[in-house]
Amino acid sequence: MGKLMRNVVLAVKEETTYGTDIVPTSAANSILARVSDVQPVVAEFVDRDNIKPYLGSSGKVEVSAHSELTVEIELAGASAAGTVPGWAPLLKACGFGETIVASTSVTYKPVSTAFKSVSIYYFLDGLLHKMIGCMGTPTFTLNARGIPMISIKLTGLYSATTDTALPTDSDYSAFLAPQAVNKVNTTAFTLHGVSSAFDQLSIDGGNTVIYRNMPTLEDVLITDRKVSGSISIQMSSVAIKAWHDTVRDGTIAALSMSHGSGAGKTFTISAPKAQLVNPQYQDKDGVVMLNLGLDLQPDAGNDELSIAIT
Repeated sequence: MGKLMRNVVLAVKEETTYGTDIVPTSAANSILARVSDVQPVVAEFVDRDNIKPYLGSSGKVEVSAHSELTVEIELAGASAAGTVPGWAPLLKACGFGETIVASTSVTYKPVSTAFKSVSIYYFLDGLLHKMIGCMGTPTFTLNARGIPMISIKLTGLYSATTDTALPTDSDYSAFLAPQAVNKVNTTAFTLHGVSSAFDQLSIDGGNTVIYRNMPTLEDVLITDRKVSGSISIQMSSVAIKAWHDTVRDGTIAALSMSHGSGAGKTFTISAPKAQLVNPQYQDKDGVVMLNLGLDLQPDAGNDELSIAIT
């Protein structure tokens, strides 16, 4: 009997020791998400290329194997201020640190040391794929009249697939319904000091994630980070903001937005040093929009992007 793609459970848990299976359970660690680009085994081969008195392949030798998948999570908050959202372990595995102020806020900012990893169990209708020592890179997307999302591409160590019954005890209570990106829920947005309507905003966490396999060592590492993005804003008069001059002059200033309402559900997304690049006009329903690339740079360090939930 065939396997059904819709019958899936994803369980994720932060590891205490890198590369040691922390054994996530569906009851305690299920993640409400979309899963795509699942590659249970990404294998690397080398050709043998031996000489023989006839043509044909000499075969290959497998030299390494790891796993990859992409998880798309709705960017929603928690049940109360100061409560960690259900998707937190995945964002921490993308090189983000977590600061909790009890009953007040949870804030995520990039780190450059002491990276966290997660163990992932991907149950697919009677099959279990384990990914251990996983790290990833995130992309945040907030588009008008859409659901705010985080897409995370994860890389982990390979484990053999096993026949395992699909769990039936998943608890998704930590995952709240998201609030759409619109005038009601997205209450403020400023770029370089100007409040502007925007149609699309994307922020790429820009992690360099590498898989290594050598004698006595196999791991996944985050080795670099360059946060970038793009924004589509409604074009204004030069009197309000000379956007093209801003690009030409290489001006660096802040980006900030507030989204959502309710305790534990309000997001403040900010970047202290956003440089604007590659301006292009776009026709959106007959209205002139200005598309801009974003180069988000650190100020004091490990602060080029902040996501505060209050």
